[in-house]
Amino acid sequence: MTQPDRTDDATISQPSRRSFLGSSAAASMAAGLAVHSSVEAAEETRELRLAVVGCGGRGSGAINDSLSINDNIKLVAAADLYATKADQMRRAMQGAHEGKVELPDAKIYEGLDAYRRVLDDPEVDVVIMTTSPGFRPAYVRDAVAAGKHVFAEKPSCVDPAGYRICLEAHAMAAANGTGIVTGTQYRRQTNYIGAIEQIRKGAIGEIVSATTRYCSSGIWYRPRQPEMSDAEYQMNNWMHFIWLSGDQIVEQAVHNIDTINWVMGANPVSAYGSGGRFTRPADSEMWDNVVVDYEYPGNKIVSFMCRQIPDTTGDNGSVIYGSTGRCEIGAINSGSRIYDMKGELVWEMGGSIADAYKQEHRDLIDSIRAGNPIVELAQTADSSLVAVLGRVAAYTGQKVAFDYLAEKSEIDLFPKNLSWDADLPEPQFAIPGKTKLV
Repeated sequence: MTQPDRTDDATISQPSRRSFLGSSAAASMAAGLAVHSSVEAAEETRELRLAVVGCGGRGSGAINDSLSINDNIKLVAAADLYATKADQMRRAMQGAHEGKVELPDAKIYEGLDAYRRVLDDPEVDVVIMTTSPGFRPAYVRDAVAAGKHVFAEKPSCVDPAGYRICLEAHAMAAANGTGIVTGTQYRRQTNYIGAIEQIRKGAIGEIVSATTRYCSSGIWYRPRQPEMSDAEYQMNNWMHFIWLSGDQIVEQAVHNIDTINWVMGANPVSAYGSGGRFTRPADSEMWDNVVVDYEYPGNKIVSFMCRQIPDTTGDNGSVIYGSTGRCEIGAINSGSRIYDMKGELVWEMGGSIADAYKQEHRDLIDSIRAGNPIVELAQTADSSLVAVLGRVAAYTGQKVAFDYLAEKSEIDLFPKNLSWDADLPEPQFAIPGKTKLV
């Protein structure tokens, strides 16, 4: 899956010595997240064999990160809609990771049912799920049912039906001892961990409110080829169809929404939003901007905005306002900073997103070998549904409660009886007042 927000910006300077609460959080990667320190004593050191389902940019990036940071692992199977894409990924990994790729032609699977071939393979221990998001809930559940450990990219779901499947998969994984680590890399990035640690210690006093932005330029679009069915076209151009991507707020901006959920330690009570479209291709279902006010417990309001419009000023990050200061948590490699009420910088910390991308894969493998697999799907499913909540509120023009969406909503976007040559309904974008809350 393409990860549009993965870029290579320069990191800021090392943590400042001016922190009044200390900057020891640079070493806190191990605090409940990085379990590799316990692995040295673990008896389980056997080779782990990996497979990738979804071999595009995000799949290639994820397996590259895992092969880069982990020892005694091998890539042994791959599945994609197109075998050519899986082969391209294989050749790239063979060139980058000598001795870690053992992937014959017979273990490259193509088509809509290709993931099942991977799950049926007894040699596969860990499956990296990086398809377009609409497939993720069922694929992860099926992988857990097959006894596989899972790395699942974000978002975990694009609708309430998928959310409930994710909760089912999380409970199943916890019961049968299979791990699920998710692609919320900021939860493993030093400046994010450090900022949350400072907020928890009271560095900005009591949280009052927050803003979070994911505003960027346009995004890719793949024109339809004459021979393509509706289903093949939409799966190939998946970002632009809501049943596959969830729109920008879910597919991309979920990173910042997850950060806010982490800061607040809760899901929001409700959401009220708006937005629209000016620049999308005619058959795209995406909006190009969404603004949402999320109400968190204690009447704490988070102002959210996402936008993908060419030639506009970008802004990506979160600001947490407290009773005695504010914390700015920058996206990618922008670092985190805390200011007092006079605007004086009192703490800062840098962080590398490239390291965080790798850390999530180390944590998964290490937890498996330690005999205590991480299971974190529910927290990412919550954040994904918060993103869906914002989308639904904006699309319908209604104030929507989180509990309603989680427990009662009948929204289920995935096509019934999907096949490669299926005819699908004509694409339609949402119009507030006409798009109903169900």
